[in-house]
Amino acid sequence: MRILKDFKIPDFKIPKFKMPGILNIEELKIEYEKLKEKKDLINYNVKRYSTIQEMFDEVTEKFKDNICIVEKFDHKEEYTEISYSKFREDVIGFGTGLINLFEIKDKRVVIIGENTYNWYVSYMALLCGGIIAVPVDKELPANEIENIIKRSNASAIIYSPRKKEVIDKIKNNLQNVSYFVEMYSNKEIVNNDVGFNYVANIGKQLYKSGNNTLLSTKIEPDEFKVLLFTSGTTSSSKGVMLCNRNLADNIYGSLSYVTIYSKDRLFSILPLHHTYESTIGFLVPISIGASIAVCEGLKYIVQNLKETKPTVMLAVPLLVENLYKKITASIKKSKKEGIVNSMIHVTNALKAVNIDIKRKVFSEIYDNLGGNIRIIVSAAAPIDAKIGKWVEDIGITFLQGYGLTETAPIAALTPEIKPKVGSAGIAVPCSEINIMNPNENGEGEILIKSTTLMLGYYENEEATKEVIVDGWFYSGDIGYMDEEGYLYITGRCKNVIVTSNGKNIYPEELEIILAKIPYIKECMVYGMEDGDKDNLKIAVKVIVNDEYIAEHHSIPLSKKEVHDIIWNAIKMLNRTLTSYKAITHLEIKDDEFEKTTTLKIKRFAELKKDEEKKKLEKK
Repeated sequence: MRILKDFKIPDFKIPKFKMPGILNIEELKIEYEKLKEKKDLINYNVKRYSTIQEMFDEVTEKFKDNICIVEKFDHKEEYTEISYSKFREDVIGFGTGLINLFEIKDKRVVIIGENTYNWYVSYMALLCGGIIAVPVDKELPANEIENIIKRSNASAIIYSPRKKEVIDKIKNNLQNVSYFVEMYSNKEIVNNDVGFNYVANIGKQLYKSGNNTLLSTKIEPDEFKVLLFTSGTTSSSKGVMLCNRNLADNIYGSLSYVTIYSKDRLFSILPLHHTYESTIGFLVPISIGASIAVCEGLKYIVQNLKETKPTVMLAVPLLVENLYKKITASIKKSKKEGIVNSMIHVTNALKAVNIDIKRKVFSEIYDNLGGNIRIIVSAAAPIDAKIGKWVEDIGITFLQGYGLTETAPIAALTPEIKPKVGSAGIAVPCSEINIMNPNENGEGEILIKSTTLMLGYYENEEATKEVIVDGWFYSGDIGYMDEEGYLYITGRCKNVIVTSNGKNIYPEELEIILAKIPYIKECMVYGMEDGDKDNLKIAVKVIVNDEYIAEHHSIPLSKKEVHDIIWNAIKMLNRTLTSYKAITHLEIKDDEFEKTTTLKIKRFAELKKDEEKKKLEKK
């Protein structure tokens, strides 16, 4: 396994704040509407599709003049706007070409590459044409990509030009793959190589002559049509089998709690092979005629936000945390921290009486996020409630979701009309959530029953039976629910540290607290053997925030001095914790943590390194 270098935390550049909106608050014209009384959390007006094909056919006609995808195909050029009409034409063309040229219906097709227009077209064409889509992580090393292609028994591979070198390297080992389709290529069929544009152009000609193969293909809602491989944060990856109903009900469940309009624009940051982005970041906005702005890469995030001016952003906690830290640090440097905090209190009080001037007061912060952001959704891991509260305090709706690849992915989501910062939301309308055997704090394993639940693990019936019992999916996550049904995640079953006196400690809980220490950039809490296997002490691996160290210390510090500073901060923190949760060992980590593409630390891989290191030391 290797570090996903493309997903290191980027160094966002936030300019010095002047905050004219705050200084001139007396001159602001207050414009507001009385909030309408809403009696129910659920929007019952959302259309519930049975297949993605049905959704695609309807919305691409209905919103044909709307902008669908905006992408910068060359960093030196402007963003290109692509309409729903063009998207429909390209999906039908490519899908028709695939089916008629290669007789590929019901077979498996791998898609691998960065977030780009041809990825969107490919995935939609496969979903509409009854072909089994296999999205693959582009950051995997060549041997793992080869392994997944073989495991999935793929008949064809659609790949971006950036992955050509990898595909060429493993091509001769993939005897069962009949066609290799390169995105943005015009190449005619030579042996088993062909260009994406060639296939699409053949399909368009067939469609014009009356061949409606793609949209006339009968799609069964509950038939296996998507194969996704889990990130393997705790063990080796499993293949998750999904159907159209899983995806369609994710759209229904999400839009039942959050109102997205056709005029909205979502900002695409996370990788499309991950179900969070491919379902919530792609299929959901498409279903209501909204547009999607493709980020060029994490280092361009602030620039691209300003260029595309999105209204909704899907993120993972690490990205939200980093934006928060960069913006608040810039405010502090500008010596505006006191007045900003005061105005948060003032604007909160005004909002309580239905006067909302936050967007005007904090306009400079909005400008750094493109100017139009109204919703930020964080999922994939817990986040410090303080950060979510700050996002709400400056006037942006902050929502959290919960789910897994196995639930395609949403099982719970924060209703926008009644958010609870810190909660992962409540079960979406097509799901049920229960807590198994709750302890004295109400915590137990989270069980999910949902129409979004996977069909099972690919070629692994035994593993499927282990996690799905009587229709309930045993998530492996630990959490509790409050009296209103809001879910709170506290950890993973496999990560829990059980002390010698029987106490359960959830590393994720301590990591959120440790992240508040400014000297710490990232950390991982784990149980370390203390003499014997039954006696564990709480340890933490830390990556130092070198930037903060440099800003607050005029002379370079030695490794020992840095260790001592962080250790003293941890000892102060320990005083606020229950004694059995106290951290007793600190390790400063020189290299990056191995992460999944949603920026979660691969604990299994990190702890395995420690085991291998111990074995070498014993020899």
